[in-house]
Amino acid sequence: MQFTYSAYRELLKQLQDHGYDFSTYHNYEKSDRCVILRHDIDNCIEAAIPMGRIEAECGAPSTFFVLLTSDFYNPASQKSLTLLRQLQAMGHEIGLHFDEVAYGETDIPVETLIRREADILADILGTPVTSVSMHRPSKKTLESDLQIPDLVNSYGKTFFHDFKYLSDSRCRWREPVMDIVQSEEYTRLHILTHAIWYHDEVQGIEETVKNFILRANRERYMQMMHNITDLNSIVSEDIL
Repeated sequence: MQFTYSAYRELLKQLQDHGYDFSTYHNYEKSDRCVILRHDIDNCIEAAIPMGRIEAECGAPSTFFVLLTSDFYNPASQKSLTLLRQLQAMGHEIGLHFDEVAYGETDIPVETLIRREADILADILGTPVTSVSMHRPSKKTLESDLQIPDLVNSYGKTFFHDFKYLSDSRCRWREPVMDIVQSEEYTRLHILTHAIWYHDEVQGIEETVKNFILRANRERYMQMMHNITDLNSIVSEDIL
């Protein structure tokens, strides 16, 4: 499967054609054959918007998981919050993407840290946060089947083992996702995608990552322009 918007739209169509109901972490039990769509926002909230629109047009609600500890974006900024609310307005859920590595060595139970971050994200959004996914989860975390009150753990046993789990991490499907959908072998699918890999035209991982880094220069320049009067007198836009 190519990493393009048209290919993703075709994946959603194939899911529908092969009898999968688009479900969420909260209502999947109502369907005999279902798929849960999940997006981990590791780097860029803006990249999630086109994916969210495609899903909304196809009647496919999904969950977008957001980091509180990212060095790439701040979910509490006006820009980020506007984008997250756009996703919610499309009918999608915003969940917590939790990075245990961000805490280093600590005696605080991971469940406590997750609950704390979920409450912070809920305060930012002004809406409840009821699901969590792990960012770079340790083997211990994956095997522990964490149970957090009022939060669905997308890496819990139900969704990580009882469902057929498919992921496009590092811009590569570990298994042929389209073939698996068309085979109808599994009654429950759990599909993780990362919106940053998808574009109008095919781009490889090298080009995608390079362009993301280069765009950061312009974004940083524009941020400085909003915070320093007459920035051009200090540094020219020609540096970009």
